[in-house]
Formats: sequence, C-alpha cells, structure tokens
Amino acid sequence: MKPSDIVRRLDEHVIGQDEAKKILAVAVYSHLRRAAGQAGAIELTKSNILLIGPTGTGKTLLCETLSRILDVPFVTADATTLAQTEYVGAEIEAILQRLLDRAGGDLEKAQRGIVFIDEVDKLKAPAGQGRTVSGERVQHALLKIMEGAPVKLRGGQYVDTAQVLFICGGAFVGLDDILARTHGFGFISTSAGDSQKILDRLNARVKPTDLYEFGLIPEFAGRLPIVARLRELDRDMLVRIMVEPRHSIYGQFREILRREGVELVIERPVFEQVADLAVEYRAGARSLRGIFEEMITPVLYAVPDNPAVKRVVISSLFEEARYFGAAGG
Repeated sequence: MKPSDIVRRLDEHVIGQDEAKKILAVAVYSHLRRAAGQAGAIELTKSNILLIGPTGTGKTLLCETLSRILDVPFVTADATTLAQTEYVGAEIEAILQRLLDRAGGDLEKAQRGIVFIDEVDKLKAPAGQGRTVSGERVQHALLKIMEGAPVKLRGGQYVDTAQVLFICGGAFVGLDDILARTHGFGFISTSAGDSQKILDRLNARVKPTDLYEFGLIPEFAGRLPIVARLRELDRDMLVRIMVEPRHSIYGQFREILRREGVELVIERPVFEQVADLAVEYRAGARSLRGIFEEMITPVLYAVPDNPAVKRVVISSLFEEARYFGAAGG
C-alpha cells in the first residue's frame, strides 16, 4: 500500500490528526519496504516512531487501525507497568510472546508486527528529582529490542525484533514549555508565502535535545527518530468522532437497536452536549463512550420490554428519550 492508500484507510476510522497520519503512513510504508528484504548495496536501518499528544487524542487507535490495515499482529504495553515490575526483562519477553500469540504462532509474521508502548513520558521523575532509577532502567532495557535483537521466549523460540516496528506514545506534559524556550527560528530566506508555514513547522518540531531535557536518556530518544504530534481534540472533532467513522459510537448503537427492529435517532444538539462534557472531563475521546453509554442505557433497558416501539428519538442529553410505535405515535 502506498502512503496515500494508508492515509485514506486511516481516515475511515480516525478523525483529524492529518499531519500525524501522513508521518505514520510514510514511516510504515518505508518500514514495510525495508522488511521486504530486498537486497541492495545500502543497508536500510529501522526507524521507530514516537507519538506525542494529550490523552484521548487517538494514539492507540491509530496504531490499532494501522495493524488491521496492514494485517500484522499488534500488541500494546504500558511503560508505567514496566517501571513498576522488578523483572523488566521478563515483562519484555511477555510482550513478545503476546505478539507471537497474536500472529497465531507464525514466527515470521510476528517478526513483522507492531508493538505500541504507551506512557513512555512517565519514565522520567517528577520535576526537580532527576530521572528515576526504575524509569531509566526500563529505557535501557528497551534499547536492545527497539534496535533489533533476538529474544528467547520461555518456550525456547527466538523472536528477532529487527523488523518489529516499535511505536512509543505519551502526553509529554511540559514539552511545549521546553520547545518555547529552545526553538527560535525567526528568519529564513524563503518566499513570503511559504516562510510562515516553514517557520511554524520548524518551531513545532521536537528535537532529540528537547527529549533529553524532558527526561529521556539520549540513547532511548535516539531509537525514536520519527516524531508525530497529535493535537488536542476540540468540540467539532469530538462530534465528528461520534458519527463519522465506519465503526462510530452512534453507528454501533443504531445497529444494536436495528437488530431489535427499532430505529435510533439522535439529534445534533445531543452530540454537541456530549462533546462539551468530554471537553470538561479533559480525557479527549476516551470519555465519549462512557457518556454515550449512560445516555443510552435507559433506552436499551426499555426497548426489549416494549415490542411496539419502532423508533426512539433523543433530542437532548438532559431529557428523556421519546418512543414511537409503527404509526409514529
């Protein structure tokens, strides 16, 4: 698949984050070409990816969707969990075992999989305390497998991570303050129409030294040469997330009620009210399903006991749903 094909497929499931999608698509396309093993005079090295963005902006969803599009096994891990365990090596081995399991035991397929490690920004200590021993220990432990190395599993099999794509993610709260202090591209000799766009891009770019200052060790940051930033979701994007993707929340509940012979209609103001609550909760898209479930639960409870109901209309998050029979009454 070409990068543009990957982006089009991502657009079906993930709303917004266009720049991050392009960066991911190009990185994955290059990775797959590299993993194809085409012989050449120049050795092609692996480029892992760092996704930076607030919670609930779609980091995990992007990675899961990528794995489905590309038909490769995918597993997630939590950096904070790794930091809390006494035996980091055993946990890393368990992650790769899960990757092999997701591949149905197919070793070759597992070795082309994707591992997403979330909350890598938590591998640093609170401000003013320097790096924690556990956080730095995890970063060192991940270095070898992220670069590529054979890892022996409990069953005796070896998984070579040379072609496993590692994607790390985190909110990196406070990184923007570092960028504001360290980035100062003020003049570039370009045409007037292009200069501001180039300046904005350069000033938003995360440099390895910014990650060092944030708290990642240089070796770990160096294993993540590709950085994509995800923007905080605004109200309009949250509304779109509920209705536009192929497997949107609204679409799922319409399907559930359709199987009961009932049409579900939720009017536009309801989505805006749900989005407003999600913005207030500061959890991004993560909070949408919980709010939606709470709203729809009374409907799902009532409909099975009322076979005469054929249509349900919800006009406000703060009002009871209206039930209609076949004749509309």
